[in-house]
Amino acid sequence: MTPYIRAYDDESDTWSYIELDDNGWALRQVDLQGPQRRPVAAASLTEVIEARDHADLAAMTAYERKYGVLAEGSLHGWQDADGTAEITQHEFESTWAAARETLDANRTKETS
Repeated sequence: MTPYIRAYDDESDTWSYIELDDNGWALRQVDLQGPQRRPVAAASLTEVIEARDHADLAAMTAYERKYGVLAEGSLHGWQDADGTAEITQHEFESTWAAARETLDANRTKETS
């Protein structure tokens, strides 16, 4: 079963919602920042690998500018971290969908 977690970083006032693989690596990640929980990232490992392997540096940079970056390294042991909890797949998916919609809309406005 895929674990989904939520973690809070009070230093940056950021909530991270993360879908993990069996080894504790991020498959998808959403970062919501500030009191309004404004989406600042909604990145997917599959998309990052696709951009890295089949595009150029400019495409990879554009992806990161639009969707942010994933946590690097294994999050193994997340259960012991303060402010981190397991969430449902539904909570993750609804957060993911809303963040992607917002980031896609923001990018469309920037290029119009």
